[in-house]
Amino acid sequence: MRNYIILFCSLLCLTLQAQETDSILSLEEYLGYVKKYHPIVKQARLITTESEAKLLKSRGAFDPKIEVDYANKEFKGTNYYDKLNAAFKIPTWYGVELKANYENNEGVYLNPEYNTPEDGLYSAGVSVSLAKGLLTNKRMATLKQAKLYTQQAAAKQKLVVNDFLFDATEAYFNWLKNYKAKLVYTAYLKNAEIRLLNVKKSFFAGDKPAVDTLEASINYKNRLLDIEKARIGYIKSKLEVSNFLWLQNNVPLEITNAITPDTTTINSINTVLNSSLLNTTEELVENHPKLRELQIKKNILTIDKRYKTNNLLPKIDLQYNFLSSDYQNLDSFNSANYKTGLAISFPLFLRKERADLKLTKVKLQDIDFDIMATKVSLSNKIESGLQEIDSYTNQHTIVRDLVKDYKKLVYTEERKFNLGEGSLFLVNYREVKLIETQLKEIDTEYNLFLSKSKLLSVITML
Repeated sequence: MRNYIILFCSLLCLTLQAQETDSILSLEEYLGYVKKYHPIVKQARLITTESEAKLLKSRGAFDPKIEVDYANKEFKGTNYYDKLNAAFKIPTWYGVELKANYENNEGVYLNPEYNTPEDGLYSAGVSVSLAKGLLTNKRMATLKQAKLYTQQAAAKQKLVVNDFLFDATEAYFNWLKNYKAKLVYTAYLKNAEIRLLNVKKSFFAGDKPAVDTLEASINYKNRLLDIEKARIGYIKSKLEVSNFLWLQNNVPLEITNAITPDTTTINSINTVLNSSLLNTTEELVENHPKLRELQIKKNILTIDKRYKTNNLLPKIDLQYNFLSSDYQNLDSFNSANYKTGLAISFPLFLRKERADLKLTKVKLQDIDFDIMATKVSLSNKIESGLQEIDSYTNQHTIVRDLVKDYKKLVYTEERKFNLGEGSLFLVNYREVKLIETQLKEIDTEYNLFLSKSKLLSVITML
């Protein structure tokens, strides 16, 4: 029977521990919900989806095409013409287009140059741009830029998501700060209540003067006021955190009173925020998504510049087609029967082309300046963030030691008062200083957390 009782007690303890653990929302779990379910994060993913759709659209410029052109005219019983022209075209990477064609034309008033054999005329050939459009053209430039746009969208998405996660993290830290402040005020409200009861008993016993009961009552009311302010701050911060919590199917969540933040966050903050990734400032700057986005933008402009430079060349289009009326006999396609053409055009002043090229060069210079300024700005922000973290770490260590010292001081002063050697004024004064120091510890911890998340937001590693 004794063994059953021990087993039951063990199971009860495990259940209570599990319930206690379930009521704590850790930073890691909280960020997990935000990253997975929040609509803003889902919306940010549409940035890359849109760029992928644009890439697919640009690839369509290289899709093979089938063209059919049919025209017929009948008037007063006379077949003026009956023209059929079907073509199959394959655009290639460079300024070359492969083409297969079938023509079958007849009619009383048909232009002689459109005459074809009875079974039609087949042709197979190629169209080539010899100058403008050979090494680069609109199709090539658009596809290359679309590929870069996809990479740029990925970097932009990371920036958008990271800024949002920083706001979510800041809300959690504020919730934690207000929760700890509420715990402090709650604890000292109980102390003030117990002290008030003890002073009243001592007064009725003739050991304490009436003024001590008044001072104890004033101190108790001040604690009531403090905890009410802390309660309002905690509720507001809790609702702010609820804004970031969602479930599947876009269902918003609201944190209940049973859910609390993790008061031991300081032990896991570095792991959750990936603080171990803080290596050298130079490496962080070079790998920054903002710089990658600017570099990709520069690469896009470089492609545009190459295309605009190519537009300065004359347009020389050459086409050559082998002709045959018997497509089943490949030997019938020979140089004896052919159709060829040459088209040349060249603007005399090239004003539009030269202006387009000049504008692209100006944009390239502008993006170079932007890259240089961004590098310096990021370096300074990262260095400032690292120094800020070091400072708040030292402040937190100092203020934590001060809390320990003030606790000893309050404990000593309270013992003296209970022994009749001290005064209630000194006890309350020491306790107020202890509360102020504990709140400073909470604020310093909050600033330390915020500085770490802010730095990691700058280098987009959240």
